[in-house]
Amino acid sequence: MRFPDLPPRLPSEPLLPMINVVFLMLVFVLIAGRIAPPDPFPVAAPQVAGAEALASGDHMLYLSRTGEAGFGGETGEAALDALAAACAAGCGGALVLRADAGAEAAAVARVMARAAALGFDEIRLMTVAP
Repeated sequence: MRFPDLPPRLPSEPLLPMINVVFLMLVFVLIAGRIAPPDPFPVAAPQVAGAEALASGDHMLYLSRTGEAGFGGETGEAALDALAAACAAGCGGALVLRADAGAEAAAVARVMARAAALGFDEIRLMTVAP
């Protein structure tokens, strides 16, 4: 019994170039992507009717329920000092203040006054639509 001659098999496509391309794309995404630091503590933003979009700005300052500030991984007075150091050359942009809904108004006003003294053109209080 004789089998018919099969056509010669084509060599399979090499996978190494495709793996290299995927690896290079992964490296590019890891280098080009911006990783945001985690929030220093959880903050429940106050709810205000009419708040439609999240605030955006150059710097994000957090204020806890107890009135403790957080910025760049620092908390308390060290956070406000870190904000001042970040603005050593002048802060002409906007500061986003993400204050907890339970924070006292006096603490919010105190932090806003200190931030205004640093030279921010605008201070935005981040809120959440109800």
